[in-house]
Amino acid sequence: MSWSWTLYRYLAVQFLLGVAVVYSAFLVLAFSIDVVNLLNRTAGHDVTTSVVVGMAILQLPDLGQKMLPFAILLGGVFTFARLSRSQELVATRAAGVSVWDFLLPPLAVAVAIGIFTVTVFTPISARMFAEFAGLEARHVKGEASQLSVSQNGLWLRQGDENKQSVIHALRVADQGQHLEDVIVFLYSANDHFTGRIDAKSGRLQDRAWLLQDAWVSDTNGRPTHHDNFTLDTTLTPEQIQESFASPDTLSFWDLPGFIRAAQAAGFSATRYQLYLYTLYALPALFAAMVLMAASFSLRISREGGVAKVILFSAACGFAVYFFSDLTRVLGQSGAVPVLLAATAPAVAAILIGMTLLFNQEDG
Repeated sequence: MSWSWTLYRYLAVQFLLGVAVVYSAFLVLAFSIDVVNLLNRTAGHDVTTSVVVGMAILQLPDLGQKMLPFAILLGGVFTFARLSRSQELVATRAAGVSVWDFLLPPLAVAVAIGIFTVTVFTPISARMFAEFAGLEARHVKGEASQLSVSQNGLWLRQGDENKQSVIHALRVADQGQHLEDVIVFLYSANDHFTGRIDAKSGRLQDRAWLLQDAWVSDTNGRPTHHDNFTLDTTLTPEQIQESFASPDTLSFWDLPGFIRAAQAAGFSATRYQLYLYTLYALPALFAAMVLMAASFSLRISREGGVAKVILFSAACGFAVYFFSDLTRVLGQSGAVPVLLAATAPAVAAILIGMTLLFNQEDG
């Protein structure tokens, strides 16, 4: 029916505009707060204002990704409330369109936004956030150690302003505290190569790596054998774990390969699996936000009270956020399966929204 497609297109455009307005306001607010926060954190570190603004811009897509569920929820409330107060919803219902037909276009838009976010937006956000993380480590935290995992093993960089060393290990155990088939490249403060160490294995001890069956070579390539060789380090087991890239810095397309590489290297990839499954569930979560927004907003034409509806929907949005945070912690700790922890918030929100709608429309 031609009028149905015209109505669906109109509802989809109105919903998209409502989400865009709310999301834009969120981005402006988040950027302003982030700039102030970064100015406070970089105070005394001799960081220029232009660098701070650049860091805030690099972090903005990651913040925007986290705010999208709230934007869809409140954007839906804004759209449905406006349609209810202008009597457009009443006229639509009088024409024989059920609430489920009425919600099809917003649901389709929300799912499309979710798919676009996962497949296109998160890779861009991840790359920009990785740049931000590097600037933050250099200008705010003053960190020198870096860790990365590939299919060829583990790479770890450590050191201070006086010396640096790059460690490679083919196999890893005990969450990075035990290394096998180790190669260490030694550098001075000015990144001048000063030597190399080849060892059968290494274990992290108190402020040192204990390398076993090690051959130590100088700049001329003359090797010296040591049954046990001690390499100073400032790393702790906790710092090795924290040196892993944040899941937010990895593209959706790169996550499966990174998970396989981390597991092959002997590291736990639970939080990366959890993040990947959360991205899979993101379109469903966005659809759940539409259902919840509709269940709150359809009462306005009958009962009034826009401010109360907005406050209630915002509270429910925060409840979903905290429930997501709780399931994330449970999933990372192994208390619940990772797949359940990632999908539970979306499933729960969908069930709540549909229950409220059924109660209003059919009960």
